[in-house]
Amino acid sequence: MTSYLWNPPAVPSLPVRGRTERLPVNRIFCVGRNYLAHALEMGGSPVDKATERAFYFTKSPQALVGSGSTVPYPPETQNYHHEMELVLVIGRPGFRVEAADAHELIYGYAAGLDMTRRDLQSAARQKGLPWDTAKDVEQGAVCSEVAPMPGVVLERGEIALEVNGQIRQKSDIGKLIWNIREIIADLSGYYHLQPGDLIYTGTPDGVGPVVAGDHLTGRVEGVGEIRLTIGPAQ
Repeated sequence: MTSYLWNPPAVPSLPVRGRTERLPVNRIFCVGRNYLAHALEMGGSPVDKATERAFYFTKSPQALVGSGSTVPYPPETQNYHHEMELVLVIGRPGFRVEAADAHELIYGYAAGLDMTRRDLQSAARQKGLPWDTAKDVEQGAVCSEVAPMPGVVLERGEIALEVNGQIRQKSDIGKLIWNIREIIADLSGYYHLQPGDLIYTGTPDGVGPVVAGDHLTGRVEGVGEIRLTIGPAQ
């Protein structure tokens, strides 16, 4: 048996609807600029799939926090934003997968929040620097329970977010620029996808700031709901 200088951290995991076992999380990938309206509201240009390829960033699995949590307002930001997303859960290994076969890797889906230090992201973008401190925020990868849907490719369904009962984001996953099959196929060209990999598929327009005391409620039609409370800054 391997011995360690100190106890290793617990395996990040999520509850699974209808199961007593939890789903161990391996990696967290996020798709950027995957709704046209959001790309435009961020000051970007229209996305042309004919000439562009999807791009990705990652979050540490240790940043994962479950729905219903209260998380502190993070340090080093004055502009902390919500981004409501459909989360794709990989259930089988796959490398260089064809889009037509992408459904074979799907275990299920969840509702997620990609919380973002927007001021740090904007500053990094202007200087051509990485987004790590803006995106890989402690307790900034929020995820609901997993809805098992092996082999199911979602093509439509409302996605929405309310803050303190007021609608902030409302769209449909049918408006994804790169759809579920395309995301799996493309990402599997970069990585050997593994069971427990989460893919945050992108956020629609309407992203905005939150402050201490805010209550967030989001939903993805046919998948589930997510809740988060923003606590005081530490």
